[in-house]
Amino acid sequence: MTSAPPHGLTWRLLGKRPEDIPVAADQVGPPGAPADATGRGVRVCVIDSGVEAGHPSVGPVNGSWVVVQDDSGIRVEETEARDTCGHGTACAGIIRRVAPDCELYSVRVLGERFSGTGDVLLEGLRWAVGQGFDVINLSLSTTRTRFAQDLRLITDEAYFNRTVVVASAHNAQVESFPWRFASVISVGSHGEADPELHLYNPSPPVEFFAPGQNVEVAWLGGRTIRSTGNSFATPYITGMCARILSHGPRMTPFQLKSALYACAANVH
Repeated sequence: MTSAPPHGLTWRLLGKRPEDIPVAADQVGPPGAPADATGRGVRVCVIDSGVEAGHPSVGPVNGSWVVVQDDSGIRVEETEARDTCGHGTACAGIIRRVAPDCELYSVRVLGERFSGTGDVLLEGLRWAVGQGFDVINLSLSTTRTRFAQDLRLITDEAYFNRTVVVASAHNAQVESFPWRFASVISVGSHGEADPELHLYNPSPPVEFFAPGQNVEVAWLGGRTIRSTGNSFATPYITGMCARILSHGPRMTPFQLKSALYACAANVH
């Protein structure tokens, strides 16, 4: 299992700039995230390395769990809100910035130095889907094909039960999962200057691009750093999902994906 390493998969690598992406004149939908939609009442779960409690860029963490793997098997246990390497806190801080009033929850599946296994990822995602969170941020993927079918089943279950899984594309052009599945919202990063801009990609499997190049992110010890990667574009789209759902809480994942499309900067 890997988090998205530096050097993001961007629209530049796909050979497209925003102005090069064709859209039809009649492809205009309702606004995706009204200004007064702040994520209030929406439960967002960050499956990652944990989230640092009390970080000024993150604010309150409403619940925190860890996936434990030992001789007795794999299980999910409640734990204090802490982060093993900073990656989850970075994602949580971006979500909080975009959707300041959402409820944030954490499931820790990564250890120090971004270590983790596909089995732990599966258990964490399966558990989070079972809890019925509104949105799950997954800035992680696995290249191990033996996990692909189980991940597909879990993300399909999430889709049909109105849990939106927002998954980071791998930063290298390699096959990994679950971002390649149609049941998730897949995200890569762009390098445009506008920090509030997201783009629709008409050439899947990556569906949307969001800010992820040299962005300021929360980090361990209450600090902030600058970093690059699809990992940090993904929580931007997660935050947008939370905002949209706070305005329309009964939206299905299909409707939510359509709203993201409608409010993309290159759809006009």
